[in-house]
Amino acid sequence: MATTAQQHGHEGSKPAMRKPVFTKVDQLKPGTSGHTLVVKVVSSNTVLQKGHAASAHLRHTRIAECLIGDDTASIVFTARNEQVDLLRSGATVILRNAKIDMFRGCMRLAVDKWGRVEVTEPADFAVNEENNLSTVEYELVNVSQE
Repeated sequence: MATTAQQHGHEGSKPAMRKPVFTKVDQLKPGTSGHTLVVKVVSSNTVLQKGHAASAHLRHTRIAECLIGDDTASIVFTARNEQVDLLRSGATVILRNAKIDMFRGCMRLAVDKWGRVEVTEPADFAVNEENNLSTVEYELVNVSQE
């Protein structure tokens, strides 16, 4: 005889994890979020380094702009603090719950506190640097209802 939990398909107490739907870089659009991608890091360039070890009360802030991509396109990823160490040139990473930020009219990919950056096995694709989504400038158009 099956228990009530087994009848309703509730084996154990953990909720079922949704299988991630992997997105290709060329499918990213302004104002979207919740992306899961497997990308290779082409280059990493530290743009901000604030705070130092001597002042423990100051938060140490590091920001790096990393060119990342897959076989469809590339985009600039804004890495913050611990993410800077993970996004080394040549690394393959899985970005979970990544979002698109706009910076000076151009798309940037970022992972905030709700997402994760994981280093994974090296991927066997070449990054398509010809199609860099961060070089496309978008214009904010206000549509008035007249």
